[in-house]
Amino acid sequence: MLEVPKQRAIRPVLKTALPARVLNHDRDMALTTLFFEDGELRVPIIDSPIGSGVTVRIDARDVSIALSRPMDVSITNRLPGEIAELIHLSPPYVRVTFNLGKTYLHALVTRESVERLALAPGVSAWVMIKAVAISDRELKPNLAPQPRPWPLDRKTNPRTR
Repeated sequence: MLEVPKQRAIRPVLKTALPARVLNHDRDMALTTLFFEDGELRVPIIDSPIGSGVTVRIDARDVSIALSRPMDVSITNRLPGEIAELIHLSPPYVRVTFNLGKTYLHALVTRESVERLALAPGVSAWVMIKAVAISDRELKPNLAPQPRPWPLDRKTNPRTR
């Protein structure tokens, strides 16, 4: 009997690129904190000075989804969002696009996960990204988002004087 080899589904390569700014370096943990428009990301320490701009690349296959706030997990980066779009790709893959506020982030999951979690546009969920999965490259500083400065010159409320 002649066997025909089964064709294996080709996993799509989907990446999200985010402009970010270096907030600080934690040398003890060997992690860098980056600020982007919708929050912060912790990544393996990078060789960029505080305040410099970088582009963060996140591969969709390194993004996981949780329907409730993930607490007891080893994944460092957990961000709340809403599912904006589901695109069914070559089986078994589905691209899930999240709206984090100003940022859209892609996750690559299986159809089984979509059905099991009842994922659909408009559903609130959490995206989880392993710190070790994030890569960076330099970005012109003027293109990186600036964190809102802490108001040092806050005046006291005249009613509370």
